[in-house]
Amino acid sequence: MNLSAATRQYIDLEEKYGAHNYHPLPVVLSRGKGCYVWDVDGKRYFDFLSAYSAVNQGHCHPKIVRALKEQAEKLCLTSRAFYNDTLGPYEKFIHDYFGYDKVLPMNSGAEAVETALKLARKWGYLKKGIPETEAVIIACEGNFHGRTISIVSVSTDPDARADYGPYTPGFEVIPYNDPKALASALKEKADSIAGFLVEPIQGEAGVNVPDDGYLRSCYELCKKHNVLFIADEVQTGIARTGRKLCCDHEGIRPDIVILGKAVSGGVLPVSAVLADDEIMLTIQPGQHGSTFGGFPLACKVATAALEVIEEEKLAEKAEYLGQIFREEMKKIESPFIRLIRGKGLLNAIVIEPYNDKHAWDVCLKMAENGLLAKPTHDHIIRFAPPLVITEEELKEAIGIIRESIKSLE
Repeated sequence: MNLSAATRQYIDLEEKYGAHNYHPLPVVLSRGKGCYVWDVDGKRYFDFLSAYSAVNQGHCHPKIVRALKEQAEKLCLTSRAFYNDTLGPYEKFIHDYFGYDKVLPMNSGAEAVETALKLARKWGYLKKGIPETEAVIIACEGNFHGRTISIVSVSTDPDARADYGPYTPGFEVIPYNDPKALASALKEKADSIAGFLVEPIQGEAGVNVPDDGYLRSCYELCKKHNVLFIADEVQTGIARTGRKLCCDHEGIRPDIVILGKAVSGGVLPVSAVLADDEIMLTIQPGQHGSTFGGFPLACKVATAALEVIEEEKLAEKAEYLGQIFREEMKKIESPFIRLIRGKGLLNAIVIEPYNDKHAWDVCLKMAENGLLAKPTHDHIIRFAPPLVITEEELKEAIGIIRESIKSLE
């Protein structure tokens, strides 16, 4: 890509003064609205990453921004040392919205995952009777739950895991989309297993969609062996896959739900852990917390963001538009396309290298043509536009994808 002087200036600043822990596409964004973003030169793009599904409600949604502004002028932060007049109403709202007894508010998705792991261990010791320090949590190969030491301890991605040891004990990893593997692990040591942590669809792994019935089979195995079913819905939740939660596709109610990203519509870092009293109340005052967890600004923003999901029927829209996206993509005949998969508006193309061109080259060409997406694991491109995108806009974007791929053949 030919970079303008302004673009190069901002990229150079990040390269010189920032840690090199990301490899962004060479675009510098300065404005967003709905399903579009604009760079510093005024060029408009379709955003087909949505900040890894944090911006399901679209960039700068007016209702969410209004909630932010109104609360910011009144009270931003109190800490949990005191009560405030926003947290209780927000907690009741979440209870009514998702149907769990309690919510534990946090900030990032990784913090929410860590909270769920701590909850599962507490429950395992206090309720299930697992001997102290012997609790085990099972996770799946190909997972991505965050970047903390404990979370990368269960990662099978060398980039996420390498050179961060020694690793946190108390975890076992089994194959994804394999109920028999879970059944075998539970049969062998069910008495020491506190929880099973799983993504309903593995997003960072390349939108790895499990077989129909996989989640239900695992859920029933967990019920049989008195093990907590923990759903990491940070990326798949909040309407992205065509349901409020991705687990809703199989009609199961996880024991613990982990939420983040689109809980705030991308306006603030907000996450949440949902569970019923038997699990949540194992944590007592002083045993877990966060200075910003449940702060007033977050409560108002998250409430507005979740109201937008319902008011604009974004789950139903994701279901409908996702079918159109996959049908249209399957019509593209190209040696680059090995496989198309997804659910709702969380989709991916597995790219077959061709003419010495790879997924990165496809993404550069799409950016040149006005659409932003990013490779994951070098050979997979994830497509996840804001759910507010219209059918007409989606079809225009599909045309850009098609043109970009064909131009590289």
